[in-house]
Amino acid sequence: MSRLVARRLRWAVLPLLIVGLVAGCRSEVALSANDERLQVITTTGILRDLVSNVGGDRVAVSSLVPDGADPHSYEPSLRDIRDVVYADVAFSNYLLLEEQAIIKALDANLRDGVPNISLAEGAVKYAAEIIPLVEDVSLDTIWLGMRVRGTGAMLGANRASDVLLSATSADGPGGVVAYLTESFGNPSFYVDSTDGFDPANGYRDDTATLPPDAHTHMSWAFTKPGVYRLTMRAQLAVDAQSPPVAMGEQVFTFAVGVDPHSVPGMTGAAVLNSGHADLTVDLDQRRLYLFADPEGSGEANQRVYDPARTVVEVPSKALLEVPGDRKFRFLGRPGTQVYQLPQAVLGKHVHGEIDPHLWQNVRNAISYTELIRDTLIAADSQGAPAYRSNASAYIRELEQLDAYVRDTIARIPPSRRHLITTHDAFGYLGQAYGIQISGFVTPNPATEPSLADRRRLVETIRNLKIPAVFLEPGLAARSTTLTEVAREEGLRICSIYGDTFDRDVTTYAQMMRFNAGSLHDCLTGDN
Repeated sequence: MSRLVARRLRWAVLPLLIVGLVAGCRSEVALSANDERLQVITTTGILRDLVSNVGGDRVAVSSLVPDGADPHSYEPSLRDIRDVVYADVAFSNYLLLEEQAIIKALDANLRDGVPNISLAEGAVKYAAEIIPLVEDVSLDTIWLGMRVRGTGAMLGANRASDVLLSATSADGPGGVVAYLTESFGNPSFYVDSTDGFDPANGYRDDTATLPPDAHTHMSWAFTKPGVYRLTMRAQLAVDAQSPPVAMGEQVFTFAVGVDPHSVPGMTGAAVLNSGHADLTVDLDQRRLYLFADPEGSGEANQRVYDPARTVVEVPSKALLEVPGDRKFRFLGRPGTQVYQLPQAVLGKHVHGEIDPHLWQNVRNAISYTELIRDTLIAADSQGAPAYRSNASAYIRELEQLDAYVRDTIARIPPSRRHLITTHDAFGYLGQAYGIQISGFVTPNPATEPSLADRRRLVETIRNLKIPAVFLEPGLAARSTTLTEVAREEGLRICSIYGDTFDRDVTTYAQMMRFNAGSLHDCLTGDN
């Protein structure tokens, strides 16, 4: 029986509700039951391009995240779900690159037996190199986020499971709000004590939802000085059918604008006031604690802190004025002062400990290509000769691309090989080709940058004699602090591509060539 006939028979009973809903959304369909070719779904345009080069005419390939959209935050549409349903093969990057809703769309809607390949993890077997995700912790105050540690495998958790971290009560002189500033400046709330806590709805209004083995940044605002005690509980939702599993409850203490060493009942407690810390759910130990690196020196130096013996300091220098934008009236009237620990990384930014942007090293893209080739061969053995031939030709092209990027960047004087940008997507580029990641600046639009923030950026630029800064085209409009400083210092503002294509750059090879050329021209001063 041909693949076309088999697919037609298989989908003759496709649920009418899904078809009707999707058809009403968008008329064009990238993947189809009436197409003889192998139907492949990818999460991003970069992966779509790699698959197209290997699959050639034997595959029809579509990506869930459209070009120009951010894979960290894109929410799949009904049309996207339809493409997943029709897919014969699926490729994601994973390592928590994609928004969790994208992963859920794949895992919940792929047919049984369809290969569902996480390329970043699988490519390690093909000699791909992975590096830790390094974050800049050179802030005046502590970075405080939320984290999930452990896999929860003994409880049946998988990458589509949810960890629910809920605030159930708050005691203090004012309100406490934990919120995330989305990519376009809109706040998304995780904790808001100003409107109370509602046990009747399961504290859903004060709950952060994270996948296993992830963490997220956020801002923490306190409306008055004093001591706050925030009670948090955690649950694991293994799947949509099973009731959540309790992971424990814990009280976290904050000293806001007061001496952290004089908190009642906390004599001799550890004080966290710098570096990076997270309110952490441990799925394997089924408990909550603080996981912190006070020195800001990296994941290897993070350790567990008992919340009962630890105070998080929110110092007086965290006092900021509420901006005029109506979106932030929840903090108070414009000009009102609040104490705030900044989010530090702009936009929705849930991630793990491994940098997921492997393709910024072309050698890793070659590993992806080899894994894609073998996956397509396993799904369509008749196409094996074509897939091998296409992959060999594309790998030769990628090897030439790797040499081009390496040679182009090597022509930049070593003293000028410094990258300052807005997004932490270029660690692999820096490691593979000798570019120093000297900073990525992601201003929080909820507040005006402090004088210390701006002074530190200016000092870095002046000390390193930075001639240019780099913005991803999709992020340039909201990178106001970096663009303002660059203009004041007379620096060039240049483009660089990280996660997605646009109308000007439409293939992976073109993207990497553009990045190499932009770095060379802007850092050497060539036109």
